[in-house]
Amino acid sequence: MLRPPSALLLDFGGVLVDAPSPQPPAQPDLVDRLSYLVAGTVPRQQIVTDLHEGARAYAQWRDDIGATRHPIELPHSQVWTDFVARTWPQPARDAVEREATSLAYAWAWHAEWEVRPGIPEALQAASDAGLPLAVVSNTLCGAAHRDFLASAGLSSFFAAEFYSDEAGPRKPNPQLALLAADAIGVPIGACWFIGDTLGRDIACARRAGAQAAILMRSPRTDREPRYDGLKPDARVEDGYELLALLRRAWGASAASSART
Repeated sequence: MLRPPSALLLDFGGVLVDAPSPQPPAQPDLVDRLSYLVAGTVPRQQIVTDLHEGARAYAQWRDDIGATRHPIELPHSQVWTDFVARTWPQPARDAVEREATSLAYAWAWHAEWEVRPGIPEALQAASDAGLPLAVVSNTLCGAAHRDFLASAGLSSFFAAEFYSDEAGPRKPNPQLALLAADAIGVPIGACWFIGDTLGRDIACARRAGAQAAILMRSPRTDREPRYDGLKPDARVEDGYELLALLRRAWGASAASSART
């Protein structure tokens, strides 16, 4: 039985939020914006192709850097110039670089994001129990995640939100979790870390020294390769099962205190 936590550190995608279906990288609004930004110097079809290719290249970079010990996120400008606009004329590359942060926001935002089942209830129960909560997320643009949580009415639950593009470290770099724990004033060894990937989230929790590493299953979980020797302390399907896990820990702790 897990000991009750003094705080929760939660991933964004796959834990707090999921999209019912993958969003194509070349959304029409984004293609229109880029076409206007480069003043027609890059054909529209090339923009579409380069967004798809850039998304694949950035995903491969994330996988490669995630295999290192202390990965660091790339600046917005480098994501665009290295992965999307790499072959564009220099004036077009310069225009994209100037608008890199707002473009990153548009690329990161998912119109189909939905709060995962049971998450509001789990957050409310944790908050009622006095647990500080923090978001710990790898992302191209944390501002998009922050704005979604605000629009979903969940921001008030969180004492801190740490995103890789703002903080620098990328999970499984333990520094991202350590920064969040420090910000909420709780030792990492008293925090439960909840994520949906073994290679990034559970590895990050272990390296940081979290009290418990909880794996919440998402579609991304099932696509991961095997990580022999890397196991979570518990597995849950959604926010309802996370809440049940918390209640069992609280109940066991109360029963133990009563016996003593």
